[in-house]
Amino acid sequence: MADKIPRYGINNFMEDINTEDSMEMEATTERPNNNQANMISNSNIISTAQNTYQIFAGSWNVGGVSPPEYYLDIQGWLRPNNINPPANIYVLGFQEIVPLNVGNVVRSENRKVCEKWNSLIGAALNDKKNKITEDKEEEEEEGGDDEEDFRCIISRQMVGIFISVWVSSDLCQYIRHLSVSCVGCGIMGYLGNKGSVSVRFWLHETSFCFVCSHLASGGKKGDERRRNADVAEILSRTTFPAGPFTNFSTKILDYDRVIWLGDLNYRICLPDATTQYLVEKQKWNLLLEYDQLKVELMEGRVFEGWHEGLINFAPSYKYYPNSGLYFGCDQKRKYKRRAPAWCDRILWFGKGLEQKQYERVESRLSDHRPVRAIFMAETEVLRAPKGIHS
Repeated sequence: MADKIPRYGINNFMEDINTEDSMEMEATTERPNNNQANMISNSNIISTAQNTYQIFAGSWNVGGVSPPEYYLDIQGWLRPNNINPPANIYVLGFQEIVPLNVGNVVRSENRKVCEKWNSLIGAALNDKKNKITEDKEEEEEEGGDDEEDFRCIISRQMVGIFISVWVSSDLCQYIRHLSVSCVGCGIMGYLGNKGSVSVRFWLHETSFCFVCSHLASGGKKGDERRRNADVAEILSRTTFPAGPFTNFSTKILDYDRVIWLGDLNYRICLPDATTQYLVEKQKWNLLLEYDQLKVELMEGRVFEGWHEGLINFAPSYKYYPNSGLYFGCDQKRKYKRRAPAWCDRILWFGKGLEQKQYERVESRLSDHRPVRAIFMAETEVLRAPKGIHS
């Protein structure tokens, strides 16, 4: 039966990004081919050095709630303590940017919603009025032609999953070979209500890959195996075009620096009442002993070789709408009981990444709280010795 399942074009989609579609800037440098690299190495014309850049990775399940028409404050998420942007690169992953109904699952993309989120992100990063702007004439009147500190190099949606990558303007010229890959793991194992959208690129001479995912839901015992299976499918089916590197493998784990973020949906294996009691007492370490993802990682059943930073914050799920109360804490409200859990996570793979910050953020837009992490990323740079000019 599996061979007869129709594939709707979003189950295993990949492409190299066209400059006009992605707003990718023309690169001023190109990676040398093998013959050129050998000549460079033998003649010592170009040496390598390392630069360190900061990467902001954020994930937010917005529960199918569209941004309010005129205002949504996301400065607190993107700019901790209201300081200047703390990173050179922002990778922002969203889940459920549209309700996961049949119409949206089949449609796959909703450009209007994506434009709203990108408008808010751009306003926050470029320190403009933090409101949704869809009219280009209005944008120009407000100074839309001013030089921007950050530019969106790619954003892509698959049903409810949305990834948007922003890079400081001074680094854009060093971003090359930008590509995206979508994998659906949802209904029938292939539709995009669950799955991943991944982006890869080179910054100078170092390759990066970012995975935004929404894994299988469910709080019953054994549902973690479905989530593990989704991870395996994403790792197996995510591929990128080789581009100019005909001998380069195009899987997620082949890149130098890899960050995975999203609503991974892993729960806490305790009775609901016990979980809620321990959350009230803020016994994070005790709760984490029963966290499904931690257990599966330790047992080697998922994300082998990956890392996650210390969790020292309250579970990000599940809250009453527009409330600071978890589901089940208010007996007067008639909602299906859901125990709190750290569903929203950020992990990394490979050397050259050091996590400096990992925390949740207080926003009541949805039943999830957004999370963020800041990484220091080592990047290899080609440098010409003094006196050598191209």
